[in-house]
Amino acid sequence: MSADTARRRILAVCYSQSGQASAVENQFLVPLRQAGHTVDCIALKPGSPHPFPWPFWRFIDSFPEIVAQQPVALEDWSAGSNYELVVITYPVWFLSPPPAVVSFIRSQAGRRLLHDTPVVTVTACRNMWIEAHRDMLALLQEAGARPCDHLALTDPGPPLATFVTTPRWVLTGRRDAFLGLPPAGLTQSIISGVSRYGAIVEQAIRDPGWSGVGSMLACTDAMRVDPALASSERIGKRSFRVWGRLLRACGAPGTPVRRAVLVLYVAFLLLMIITVVPLSLVIRRLIGLLAPDRVRAMASDLERQPGATAP
Repeated sequence: MSADTARRRILAVCYSQSGQASAVENQFLVPLRQAGHTVDCIALKPGSPHPFPWPFWRFIDSFPEIVAQQPVALEDWSAGSNYELVVITYPVWFLSPPPAVVSFIRSQAGRRLLHDTPVVTVTACRNMWIEAHRDMLALLQEAGARPCDHLALTDPGPPLATFVTTPRWVLTGRRDAFLGLPPAGLTQSIISGVSRYGAIVEQAIRDPGWSGVGSMLACTDAMRVDPALASSERIGKRSFRVWGRLLRACGAPGTPVRRAVLVLYVAFLLLMIITVVPLSLVIRRLIGLLAPDRVRAMASDLERQPGATAP
């Protein structure tokens, strides 16, 4: 790095259960490390690790606390101070950030690191990330951070196919192609391509006059929104919140009353997936054909980077 460019102190925070988010983080950081910036990493680990693959009932029974952003104890972690940029990489669980990430941001130590610091968030998920991103923006703003950019990476498989392939991966640990359906998760080419976004960030922060104000990824495809999925996602998040409050009122995870209500929720969820979700996608596609300008305006609004200036 030449004398007229700046070396920055960067903190990379990641929670990864399957290893996919970690792979994404590593690729994002490659250009930053190669350019000589100081990069410290925190791999978040809950004190009581979540199982992978998940037992079915434990997986379903975990969503009320996840959606409610109930904190969990984390294993000890350490970091330096005076970071000029923070990168947080995470998967999306039940349309929400995972508990380890929520707990880090709300911890006193996490808040000290994030306060008044530019933050780039990166998600690796099935195909719905907008509601989790909204939650993250609220959490970061609550911590006094300055969210400036978001990169959303999604499973390239057809939405209806991922309703099968992603649960299969979560519940069995198998993500290979089967029954004519594509493999679950991000492809290797998508993960390898993440470094180009890291390179754009590196180019911005190498400027000695960089102040951390504004978006660095605003003119890229870092946030690609499917309006049809965005509407379904909002409905799904409201459903999770309503059922989550009911289940938490029934008792702790695994208790008999809660398990009985959970059985009703699973039946409701399957009915929604079989009927309402496909119908919603069809309706939204038709709206896209009949009112493309309206749909494009909606997508553009959702794709605006958190640090970008509104037009």
